[in-house]
Amino acid sequence: MVKITIAKSAGFCFGVKRAIDLAQDIASKNSDVYTFGPLIHNPQEVARLEKENIKVIEDYSKIEKGVLVLRTHGIPLDIYENLSKKENIKIVDAACPFVKKAQDIIKELSKDSEQIVIVGEKKHPEVVALVSYGKGKCLVVEDKNDVKNVKKTDIIYIVSQTTQSPKKFEEIVNEISKISQVKVFNTICRATFDRQSAAAKLAKEVDVMIVIGGKNSGNTTRLYQICSNITKTYHIEDVDEIEPAWFDKVEAVGITAGASTPDWIIENIKRRIKEITNC
Repeated sequence: MVKITIAKSAGFCFGVKRAIDLAQDIASKNSDVYTFGPLIHNPQEVARLEKENIKVIEDYSKIEKGVLVLRTHGIPLDIYENLSKKENIKIVDAACPFVKKAQDIIKELSKDSEQIVIVGEKKHPEVVALVSYGKGKCLVVEDKNDVKNVKKTDIIYIVSQTTQSPKKFEEIVNEISKISQVKVFNTICRATFDRQSAAAKLAKEVDVMIVIGGKNSGNTTRLYQICSNITKTYHIEDVDEIEPAWFDKVEAVGITAGASTPDWIIENIKRRIKEITNC
């Protein structure tokens, strides 16, 4: 019999659950409800929310009235300021509190510092928003190869994307500290650390890991990277992507999921694996 185990920390984090609850509550009381970009990085959950009249828009100028919910990753400061001037649009900021904290740190640092390093993915919505709070003083470092772009200053201030791998963050900080004195603000949220630790622990105990989450989700991608370094791992968004051949001659299967993955998707996938393995 195949043993199927879900990691102790998997699926929705506090910030995502808060944003979804907020959006659904607003939609129950208002007819025109929009999110600026996907509320979270999970296409299936975003599609479910659309059925509840929570519509995704990419161009806020097309909205004449209603409620606009700002996504969990935060939005660039200039866009936020422009939206605040809209008289017929009510703005509800659903940004994760941990993201907001990182934004506030960068905004404060920008007053006096020469250079602020953000360890993260250059094109990720959260990082794009973080950079906007730095008044042109931010440099994004994705990996150790980017460290060569860091300027030598009296003090180099370092902040992290909230869903970064703690190990990767530490490695990059160590490289930058060879250039100059550093002051580090570890803005990685605790839920990210717990989820990655639980996934790594489970991966050591199973033959196959299934990582569930949006292909556009940074934290899910990191779970896949961590687990694939330990055991055979597959990254999927939904049940339709599962291949029965993955479970041939397998005795133990582990499941983890990104911060934007709802319980209903996790349960659907667990149920399908049970059907395939006759558990």
